[in-house]
Amino acid sequence: MGMRSLVALRRIIWNAVSHFNDDDGWAMASYLAISALMALFPFLIFATTLASFLGAQAFSDTAVHLVFDTWPEQIAEPIAREVVNVLTIQRGDLLTYGVALAAFFASNGIEALRTSLNRAYRVTETRSIWFRRTQSLGFVLIATIGFVLISILLVFAPLIARFLETQLEWVRPYMGTITIWRFIIASTVIVMGLVAVHIWLPDGKRPLLDIVPGIIFTLIGWLIGSSVFAAYLNNFSSYVSTYAGLASIMIAVVFLYIVSMIFILGGELNASIRRYLDTRDKEPG
Repeated sequence: MGMRSLVALRRIIWNAVSHFNDDDGWAMASYLAISALMALFPFLIFATTLASFLGAQAFSDTAVHLVFDTWPEQIAEPIAREVVNVLTIQRGDLLTYGVALAAFFASNGIEALRTSLNRAYRVTETRSIWFRRTQSLGFVLIATIGFVLISILLVFAPLIARFLETQLEWVRPYMGTITIWRFIIASTVIVMGLVAVHIWLPDGKRPLLDIVPGIIFTLIGWLIGSSVFAAYLNNFSSYVSTYAGLASIMIAVVFLYIVSMIFILGGELNASIRRYLDTRDKEPG
């Protein structure tokens, strides 16, 4: 990497971090973390009810895997256990007030993502509240249907694997990797979700190439941040002694805060790169 490239990289990073700090990025990360936690249970309740309505009875287990397989085990295990307890409660028909409210509260999480990305991309929202709310509910519904379809796939995956083993001998040595399918599918869901929210949620239009750096940064940052936080929990944490029964929820909030910071910085990075390229193109010769 030449000197000019190093200078450009420094300018881009400095601009992203400075704008994150000047535009209340720390507070926005808190807002996004709490909104995500508040939206998580309503989304899973709405999704489980819709899945049951469509006949996907095994959805609750597969949905929990899809959401939590990419979280550190120390964080995911206690939260996932409580989620399963909530999802196994019998509910009425799909079109009840409770499920409608669950969909609304889940869409609040989408609105938090929108607000964070609008600030990161330095744009002012010009679309009507009706459009934004309809779009947010559409995101919730599409995500739910996607989760249902994936849960059906995961239910049938072992059956397909066993059939392949009996019919195709050369496949057998590779069946040991079947256990990573859930993680691969969950990771794919995250990537598709990141692409969708960066393209459609913030105001304005951005080509796919413009959002790729921030998505890569978010994925790498998620991996590093979750690994470091998990190591901290294993070796230095005093959350259990400090917060007692609230420890798991406090750990989840801190983890979501870390992920939210990384997510917002991904948007800031995209905006900084675009700003640098526009400025460079305007410079003479």
